[in-house]
Amino acid sequence: MDNESRKFTAAAVQAAPVFLNKAETIGKIASLIEEAAGNGASLIVFPEAMIPCYPYWPKDIGTGEGRKLVLDAYIELHKNSVDIPGSDTDKLCEAVKKAGAYVVIGVNEREGGTLYNTILYLDKNGGILGKHRKLMSIDSEKCIWGNGGAEDLNVFDTDVGKVGGFFCYEHHMTLAKYAMFMKGEQIHAGLWAGHGFVKPTMDFASREYAFEGQVFVIASSGHITEDMIPDSFPLKKHTMWDYPGGTGIISPRGEYIAGPVYGKEDIVYADIDMDMIIRSKAVIDGVGHFSRPDILTLEIKGYDPDKKKTNGRSQNRRQKKSVKPSGAEKGRPQSGN
Repeated sequence: MDNESRKFTAAAVQAAPVFLNKAETIGKIASLIEEAAGNGASLIVFPEAMIPCYPYWPKDIGTGEGRKLVLDAYIELHKNSVDIPGSDTDKLCEAVKKAGAYVVIGVNEREGGTLYNTILYLDKNGGILGKHRKLMSIDSEKCIWGNGGAEDLNVFDTDVGKVGGFFCYEHHMTLAKYAMFMKGEQIHAGLWAGHGFVKPTMDFASREYAFEGQVFVIASSGHITEDMIPDSFPLKKHTMWDYPGGTGIISPRGEYIAGPVYGKEDIVYADIDMDMIIRSKAVIDGVGHFSRPDILTLEIKGYDPDKKKTNGRSQNRRQKKSVKPSGAEKGRPQSGN
């Protein structure tokens, strides 16, 4: 980011994974990172569960044989999921370092036998800034993913600003949203799977998040069609392949400055002027003059908003401050705010 003008270019990717194929999907992501960075992007956001795919298929089709097919799909998803850190994140970090851009990617994270829907934050120098596990899955997602915790409400200091992110219907978790605003989020990565029935929800939830928090929202959605699915996948004909997407970039005023795009793979770009945040906060500052801390407070477990680290020593301050994470170390997630 140009420190004089406080401007940079952001990219929101709308793309399909190589279905249930981790290695090829990582290769595709590396190519898209190179393309977006080559077009000037300093921050690149990818969709929900991009690696190796969102679990599109039904989780129960009402028969014993169907149950076997559902479990077989879970096993395949588990085999193609990502350890953080691990050899897969090393490959992603190499691509990011080469591009010199910050990258946010939705992955299926594997820990033991459990999977998590995880946002992976990668530093422009090729390190892992940290991660966010989805706090609460919806509907049949609960059959696939475990839940995140308080430690997943992260906002990371970067050269382009304070970056955080949520998945899908996390944008309806009112207290979680305010927690991110309170931690100083300026640029929000909104990761979505791209369901057709979610199109209007994705639109108003993303715009409301931007307006309510006076933040930029980089909304990245998946897009996939039936012809992208191999015929060898046993649940192909049992699945409704309606994922048109809806990727766009939204200003702190809740207005699109790029997109939204539907029905195709694409990369959406926008020039981000950070001064727009202050322009918006001059009217409504949701954690400042337009809040009422004298009558309303929010407690985040394990987070002390009055504590600030200075020269290695903890000191209490009357003003609420964000905690700046240390620099990223390759292969090791850092703690966010």
